[in-house]
Amino acid sequence: MLNTDHVQAVIKAINQGPYFKHLSMPVKEMGIGYSIVELKVGNEHMNPFGGIHGGAYASVIDTAAYWSAYCELDERVGLISIDLKIDYLAPISDGVITTKGRSIKIGKSMCLAEATATDKDGKWLAHGTSKMMVTKGLQTIEDAFSFTSSKALPPKFI
Repeated sequence: MLNTDHVQAVIKAINQGPYFKHLSMPVKEMGIGYSIVELKVGNEHMNPFGGIHGGAYASVIDTAAYWSAYCELDERVGLISIDLKIDYLAPISDGVITTKGRSIKIGKSMCLAEATATDKDGKWLAHGTSKMMVTKGLQTIEDAFSFTSSKALPPKFI
């Protein structure tokens, strides 16, 4: 059974990462097979034409897909995104983007997940899939805790 204390500690730690803070892109929830990430659209996300940059969509899609797979894996392994495919469906220039990630297939060496970014009215803004390599001892949650100087991590499963 997934330990909710572990999940809350992970969310707190990863949201302290500089990239998530810079993009105003916190992970709000995660559990078995899903995640929810928000992005508060600001000037730092804009392209020169006044719309959201595709890289902001890619970041939030990649993040939601990644964390949707995390809770199903052994706590001693990590994930590295190796392929990210994005369909840009609509622009946005302000507001909050809610991105829901969903794991599709969790394997021993590869994982596949998807994510959909929507606006406050549920309009689809972007959709993507992410193929991730499962690693042993590389990019593990312990590495994230070390990088963000977070406190000890409770066990993932109880």
